[in-house]
Parts: sequence; C-alpha cells; structure tokens
Amino acid sequence: MSSTASGKSGTWRNWGGTVAARPAREVEPASVDELVAAVRKAAEDGLTVKAVGSGHSFTSIAATDGVLIRPQLLTGIRNIDREAGTVTVEAGTPLKRLNLALAREGLSLTNMGDIMEQTVSGATSTGTHGTGRDSASIAAQIKGLELVTADGSVLTCSEKENPEIFAGARIGLGALGIVTAITFAVEPVFLLTAREEPMSFDQVTSRFDELWTENEHFEFYWFPHTGSTNTKRNNRSAGPEQPVGRVAGWFEDEFVSNGLWQAANWVGRTVPATVPTIAQISTRAWSTRTYTDIPYKVFTSPRRVRFVEMEYALPRAALVDTLRELKAMVDRSHLRISYPVEVRTAPADDIALSTASGRDTAYIAVHMFKGTPYQAYFTAAERIFTAHEGRPHWGKVHTRDAEYFAGVYPRFGEFTALRDRLDPERLFQNDYLRRVLGT
Repeated sequence: MSSTASGKSGTWRNWGGTVAARPAREVEPASVDELVAAVRKAAEDGLTVKAVGSGHSFTSIAATDGVLIRPQLLTGIRNIDREAGTVTVEAGTPLKRLNLALAREGLSLTNMGDIMEQTVSGATSTGTHGTGRDSASIAAQIKGLELVTADGSVLTCSEKENPEIFAGARIGLGALGIVTAITFAVEPVFLLTAREEPMSFDQVTSRFDELWTENEHFEFYWFPHTGSTNTKRNNRSAGPEQPVGRVAGWFEDEFVSNGLWQAANWVGRTVPATVPTIAQISTRAWSTRTYTDIPYKVFTSPRRVRFVEMEYALPRAALVDTLRELKAMVDRSHLRISYPVEVRTAPADDIALSTASGRDTAYIAVHMFKGTPYQAYFTAAERIFTAHEGRPHWGKVHTRDAEYFAGVYPRFGEFTALRDRLDPERLFQNDYLRRVLGT
C-alpha cells in the first residue's frame, strides 16, 4: 500500500483520507528559479500557493484551490560540512532518503520521529517530533533554511542571518513562504539499544517520572479497553550492533504489526463489539525484546495500516493526570477504540510555534482506523487535552482556532506579525491557516 498522497484526476488527497482538494494547477519545479517563477506567476494570476510533501498531515494545512507546488524534483543533499557538523538538503527530500544517505556517510540526525515517509520540509513545517528527554523535534535540529517569500525573494535564514525569520520559519506552517532547502545539525552515526517491554497502565503511570529520567528516549502505547501498555526505551550504546533478525523483523514488524493488525481492524470496524476482545488478544502478543542498531532503524517503524490521528502537547507535569482522565473517559463510555494511545516527550525549545515552545512537553496521540467514525472519541479527548492547556499538533486533527492559540503560545503574536511582514497579501493563505492564524 502506497504511503504517499494521491493526485489522480486532478484531485489531491492526503494519506489518511481526511482531506481532498482540486488545485487550479500543479507545478513540479526542478530548481529554485523555477519555483520563484511559479510563485510570481501565481501572484500575477491572483491565485494562492501551497506546497505539499507526502500528504501525511491529517489537517488541510496543504490544501489549496490555487497553485499546488509539488517539490519531488527538489531532492538530494546539497552539501555536507563535517567540520560544522551540518548537512544541507533540498526541501522535497523524503526523510527516508536523507536517513539512508546520512548513514552511508557515517552520519545521523540526533533524534527523529517514528516514520520517515514525510519530506523534510513537510515534517519540519508541521512540528514533527519523536521522543526525547534531552533531544527535541526535527525542527529544533535545523541550523539554517532557504525560503521563497511572497514577493519572489529567496532568503537564507539562521541564527546569524535573518534571525527573526529563522525564529519562526523552522515551524512555519507554510504561512511564511515555501522552504526550498534546510540545513540540519548532524553527528557521527551512533548505536542505540532499544528495549521493548510490556508494562501495566498503573505501573507505567506511577513510574513515569522515573522512566523518563532514566532513559534518553522513552515512549509507550496504551491499548484502550485494557490495563496494558507496551513501553520502549532507547539509549545510546557502545555496541556491539545486534539488529533484529531479518525473519523476526519481518514477522513482528510486517506480518503482525501491519498484516494481522490490518485484519484485526477490519474486523473491529465491521463488528465494533469485538474491539475490546481484539485489544485484549493484541496485548497478549507483546513480548520483551532488545536490539541494537543505528538510529533510524531504531527510531522508525513501517506504518502501512491507515488511520486518523489527533495529538496534543501538554505540560510534561500534567501528563499522568491527563492520561488517567482519558482512560476514565473511555472506560465509562460506549466508545470502541481499536487503536493504541501513544505517549512521548520533548524538552522545551525556542521555536515560536513549536508545540514544545518554552515548556517541557509530553504528547498524547489518539488514533482511529481509517473509515471508522472518530469524531465522538476525538471530541471527548480534545475536551480533556484543552483543559490542561494542550497544544494540538499542526498536522493532526483538531478544532482549535487563532483565539485559542493566542492563549497557549506566548510567542503567537510574534509569529503572526512576521507573517504580516512576509506575506501581507496572504499569497500562502488557505482555509486552515485562516482558522489557526486568523486573517
């Protein structure tokens, strides 16, 4: 099953099937100059402009009825500076290609999310993150970027060059311009030892601070309708390399986690009453395993079963109470939730619209299998998250607006002022940005 978005019959659809759009025209620029020309032509024609990566956002952040920019030809590594510890990569490069190329060069990002199908610009512009006690989101690893603005200018931004734009554009939501290249901090490739271990919900919540403190990267999944979680601890290792065996990896990560999981969700969608039983059976399939490998092989996993997702960032200190409230809500409801709830963390960063901006953060992500009604579950979960000053992931389902964001992001006004300066005519506007940033 393809992990990219569909563009058949002139209609663009996202990966999760939650958004469709019919742009007036699509452009695949092969160079920055061609992209600049496309932006200027759109302005002349009175059309708005949006860039789209692999379509892994569940919101309409990339949807447009104007000009849709597809950056598939803007790919590859421009430069590796080993002395500075950086790599500059074209914006349309998928994270998977970047990770493979860096590994061949003996280099790695410090942290990454749990999938690598997105383009580097799509992932960073929406605030994609993994989990980490000390290491933050992918955008927080950006050292510089190149941006085409509404007047066709090409700006380079870093802490030293256009620093006020750099402060916002690392997670720019596509509102400030179109990112054409990104410079990431990298380091010599290292090994991570992963330990995956089942643990009860009560145990992991009561020990959360301890588990977070003791591990560089800690995350867990809780299956609704059960008292069980599966935990994952990733820590740097001196080796030796001990990857998951090929046969075991195929069986556990492809056959069970994708093939059987797809079938189980089909059954649950067709007969919702079976969901609690399926959840109980699924948790019994978990077992402890430990392996050591290079970072992208530990951080990321294949995700071929399609779903819809909402994720909120909360103050880390509020995580356990919030998660217990979520469990109590599910337990007393008639909801049937076939997908696990994912919990991760990130340290505070200094990016204006980062979900971790200015505060140590924990993330709770709720999911539903594609084609299953999700609104009642997500509405109830969102009510809990917003009561704890939650910040929704920019690329995942939510109902918040500019008024709400002005209250939970101290630097929200700083970002909107920057937008007014760079795009006063709203060339990069769409309905989503109108809702979350205001007019």
